[in-house]
Amino acid sequence: MNRKNINAVVILGIISLASILVVQIVWMRKTLAIQQTNIAIQEKEDSLNLQHFSEQVHISLRNVLEEISTQKADSSDLYGAVKQVRTNYFTVDINEELHPYYLETLLKREFYNQNIRQDFQYGIYDCFTDSIVFGNFIKYTVDSLYAPVSDTLVGITSEKLSWKKDGHYFTVYFPNTISKSAEASTELLSPWIYVLIIVVLVLVFFGYSINIILRQKRLSEIKTDFINNMTHELKTPISTIGLSSEMLLRSDLSNDPEKLKRYAGIIFKENKRLENQVERVLNVAKLDKEHLVLQKGKMDLHALLEDAKDNFMFNQLEKAGAIHLDLAAKNAEILADPVHITNVVYNLLDNALKYCDKTPEIRIATYNEKNGVILEFTDNGIGIKREDLKMIFDKFYRVPTGNIHNVKGFGLGLFYVKLLIDAHGGKIDVKSTLEKGTVFTIWLPF
Repeated sequence: MNRKNINAVVILGIISLASILVVQIVWMRKTLAIQQTNIAIQEKEDSLNLQHFSEQVHISLRNVLEEISTQKADSSDLYGAVKQVRTNYFTVDINEELHPYYLETLLKREFYNQNIRQDFQYGIYDCFTDSIVFGNFIKYTVDSLYAPVSDTLVGITSEKLSWKKDGHYFTVYFPNTISKSAEASTELLSPWIYVLIIVVLVLVFFGYSINIILRQKRLSEIKTDFINNMTHELKTPISTIGLSSEMLLRSDLSNDPEKLKRYAGIIFKENKRLENQVERVLNVAKLDKEHLVLQKGKMDLHALLEDAKDNFMFNQLEKAGAIHLDLAAKNAEILADPVHITNVVYNLLDNALKYCDKTPEIRIATYNEKNGVILEFTDNGIGIKREDLKMIFDKFYRVPTGNIHNVKGFGLGLFYVKLLIDAHGGKIDVKSTLEKGTVFTIWLPF
């Protein structure tokens, strides 16, 4: 998938997501408008019902008060005696002795006459001490109408109850009458929470999809780069073998055995090189953590590094450059596979030489840390860009150098190094600065 296709997918995805959001917001606004209208109607109905309920209670309590005043022959002004403290809480002022049974009987009768079918609780208070002197909770049912919740206590709401206390006011409380406007306001917030959750899920899915597309694009580029590198690497020995074979066929070299031997040597050398390259690709490409078998044994890292230095100084650095060893680890003996660890060291040294555009200066340091040995490879090469650092250990990945093929390889070296270090239970880290060099740090356990 090329860049244009990816951009098209991203743009279409953004347009689709924006369309979904617009539809959701428009739909939600209409839904909320309908809900608010319904709530306003419901609140109006509730308000009217509460007002009607309040009027019914006022009438009932006024009738009760008038009945009490008539029985007691009290001619005091009854105006303002009934007060509504809250929607469901009322007080009534009285100035005479009031028997609880008589009060309860009047309340039941008047509430029934005014069609108030609710539980209520009444209490008789003494205003001097502002404390209740008698109270009871009456529950309404269809079968028994108004009945006390507890009728087991002797003398409660009985006409035989001995009563000599003065009451200055009584209260009536309706526990089942509450305002629902506060609940309605909280419900308005819930639809937006659902929309937010949907938006977050869609964004996560969209981001994950784009990430998968970009990863597939990167893998495709890596595969293309690998095929190009492999073609270039295989083309050179094949061309050399073809040219040497053509010279042998065209020329009569029976009288020149030295030239015949030289062409045969070139063919043999290039064929061997071609064989090694194919074998290298096949062996490293089929490496897998699940199928990797290590032949571990005790080995001295310092001895390995000294041998590697001698080998590279003789074969690779015979013209110029140097490898410096700083072997400060007091314990450099580990349990590892000698063949694979040797290949790791040689791969890192080979990379340090290949990716250096000046006289190579390589420093290898060792020291002990966290029950293991640290190996630090520092070079003065061309360095690695920050965006490439996180991908250099991927299979077949090579740092892009444009159309210039000045470094040979298939992008398998560092993948092999990372695979083997992980298989030994170690860790590898890399830091790099462009035009200054790269530092590979490896930790291997004892």
